[in-house]
Amino acid sequence: MSDPNAQPGSPDKEPASEDQAARTAVGNTERAEAATTTGGPGPRPTLGRLFLENLWAANTFTVTLLSLVLAMVVGAVLMIISDPEVLATYSYITARPSDAINASWTLVSEAYANLFKGSVFDPAASSFNAALSPISETLTYTAPLVFTGLSVALAFRGGLFNIGAQGQATMGVILAALAGFLLPLPPGLHLLVAVLAGALGGAIWGFIPGILKARTGAHEVINTIMLNYIAVYFLTWLIVQNGVQDPNRTDAISRPVDASAQLPRLFGDGLRAHAGIILAVLATWAVAWLLNRSTLGFELRAVGANPDAARTAGISVTRTYVLIMVFAGALAGLGGSQMVLGTTAAALTPLVVAQIGFDGILVALLGRVKPWGVALAALLFGALQAGGNRMQSYSGISLELVTVLQALIVIFIAAPALVKAIFQLRAARAARLQTSLAKGW
Repeated sequence: MSDPNAQPGSPDKEPASEDQAARTAVGNTERAEAATTTGGPGPRPTLGRLFLENLWAANTFTVTLLSLVLAMVVGAVLMIISDPEVLATYSYITARPSDAINASWTLVSEAYANLFKGSVFDPAASSFNAALSPISETLTYTAPLVFTGLSVALAFRGGLFNIGAQGQATMGVILAALAGFLLPLPPGLHLLVAVLAGALGGAIWGFIPGILKARTGAHEVINTIMLNYIAVYFLTWLIVQNGVQDPNRTDAISRPVDASAQLPRLFGDGLRAHAGIILAVLATWAVAWLLNRSTLGFELRAVGANPDAARTAGISVTRTYVLIMVFAGALAGLGGSQMVLGTTAAALTPLVVAQIGFDGILVALLGRVKPWGVALAALLFGALQAGGNRMQSYSGISLELVTVLQALIVIFIAAPALVKAIFQLRAARAARLQTSLAKGW
């Protein structure tokens, strides 16, 4: 028995009449024509129009650039409120607003001008060395940050969070220095052995959390943090041992590294930039090739994206975890070796590594864990560090403000939704900014 409410044309109901079928066919044809008319390809936009449309879109370049702008604006506010003389002009701003505006502009403009002159170029330089000194200082600070940034980024791409770049760099600087003043080798070979010793020290310190993660599932964050402390205290103990401590000194400092193990300077003895920056560029290229061109890099990225799926596909997750941390440790160890084989220091001290391992985490985040992005981020941080020294000397701005600027840049870049909301960016490509760090931004 047929359903009295059945709709014509339904496959499990009564068949439609000829008139109904005809009307349905005509309606379908009209809808198809309308869809074709509205969805057809229009005129292709010009390159200039595409550029203008995407200029204010929430893409990675725009967000990074605007994050720098926001950080500088907030930094300017901090300069103003931390200067008593400038802040005093705001007490009578309603009577004479020009005083507050002029004083604020003078303070901020001079500070940022000195930041530029100390990191890029000083137009008032009176000699060739003085003109190259700012970029030389920037490159000196950049070289170790490239290595530690690559160390953190490589681990990120493999799904691991390497907090231990500081400890790995510390072990790297220890072995590099020991090879530099204990081994009597000819100049070229001595430098090569010292650099490889630094990489070996970091690789050993990266192997420990890697094998623990692979075999026991122990979290790499906890392990690497603990190994940081062990490395620092080992360095403090080692410096004062016989045969290591400088016999002419009573404080905690080691013997100086032999000249045959020092990295050559790029611009002569008057400037500090050394060949470590060349090694940093080569390391960046090598990591980029490893991630994007090699089978091991594919396995590394597959494990970082989904270790269970990678294991199902036949990839050894255990082996990959170990290799990730060994390579990451070797990179951090190379960064540490720059601190004693370059021009930063010629001997071991308790603070010889500074904070390059922890700064490497910020560099990796700013570079969106991509090799060349990490190199550019390290260059920016190196410029901030080099320019901050001049800003402190000439403008009286605290050097800690540079650290605040670095932190603000990372905060704004890590919060693209905030930058988008402040500048009202178009949301056409914002989805790309919400990808997980472990999958590579």
